[in-house]
Amino acid sequence: QVQLVESGGGLVQAGGSLRLSCATSGRTFSVYVMAWFRQAPGKEREFVAAIRWSSSTTYYADSVEGRFTISGDNAKNTVSLQMNSLKPEDTAVYYCVAGKPVLVRNYGYYEFRGQGTQVTVSS
Repeated sequence: QVQLVESGGGLVQAGGSLRLSCATSGRTFSVYVMAWFRQAPGKEREFVAAIRWSSSTTYYADSVEGRFTISGDNAKNTVSLQMNSLKPEDTAVYYCVAGKPVLVRNYGYYEFRGQGTQVTVSS
């Protein structure tokens, strides 16, 4: 098993920044990709960003491209999401996930999932 613990959520004004972190423990050798998804009230969960450990290849949703940056630290088994120029529509619970997904942008393919951290952006 792999355990994921998110941190760094909170309340920020529009235009501000937040940095989310996700610490992993357990059988981390079974993790090939780590990603962030988010779910706003009344909306479906959506892909935000992902990083592939072997190549450090990153993937982003169009809605966050250029504003968010995902990065990983292999030695510490952590992944971070730097969120800049935040907008009210970024308000959601952000989930860290990990695994060997067939499709990086599909939540259902990730075997390991965190509990989520709330991000609220006020206008």
